[in-house]
Amino acid sequence: MPDDAFPILSVSDLARTKRFYEGLGFEQTYQFPPDGEPGFVTLQRGASQIGIGAGAEEGDRVAYWVYVDDVDASLDALRAAGAVVVAEPVDQPWGERVAQVRDPAGTLVYLGAAV
Repeated sequence: MPDDAFPILSVSDLARTKRFYEGLGFEQTYQFPPDGEPGFVTLQRGASQIGIGAGAEEGDRVAYWVYVDDVDASLDALRAAGAVVVAEPVDQPWGERVAQVRDPAGTLVYLGAAV
């Protein structure tokens, strides 16, 4: 199973929040879309990562991204265990298959894998 997971913050001012974390030593490692104004960035400092996405007014302020081997199988297992499914698996334009569930505390969790 992939050994990668990170929190995602949804913010109203992505550029300002990005500068804040860069001031703490984080460096940008990913941006989507790749050209122009980003809607999402990933920052890294050592082994730590954080995602920052534009859109705090659109719902969850904090979510968690977890890479899995198989999004569909992982979602089926979580569903069978009683997890609330928020979104079924969909192939995304950046090349990953993604589903969404809620953990028992209600936190949004993204399940992702390369297509």
